[in-house]
Amino acid sequence: MPLDTRSHIRIARPSRDLAAAERFWVEGLGLGVVWRTGGGGEPGGHELLMVGWPDADWHLELVHEPGPVEPRPTEEDLLVIYVDGPVPDDVVARLEQHGGKRVLSPNPYWNEWGITVEDPDGYRLVLCRRGWSNS
Repeated sequence: MPLDTRSHIRIARPSRDLAAAERFWVEGLGLGVVWRTGGGGEPGGHELLMVGWPDADWHLELVHEPGPVEPRPTEEDLLVIYVDGPVPDDVVARLEQHGGKRVLSPNPYWNEWGITVEDPDGYRLVLCRRGWSNS
């Protein structure tokens, strides 16, 4: 299969608490659970949660390791979703009700054009009022 515009993208990162992450991404933002697995009790096993929208060409994979892997997000670790219009107030409220925290960005561009919300692991989601196309 060639690499092209339909190649699926997985964005993977660690999570301290998959239940809290699921509340934020699923109940807050409205993504669906694509797949999950538990640690199964085996040594070195990890829990995995994949979330995304049906028919999207990407999904977010959140992994909880029983070992020393800890999330270390910075203010520039962003997942940006281009809304191409006003960011719905009810979505921001749901994100906050489900463990998110609205924050200012150190980059004034995101403060002007979007709303930044930290997820329970400290990673940042930007809902941008602008649209985007690579073409």
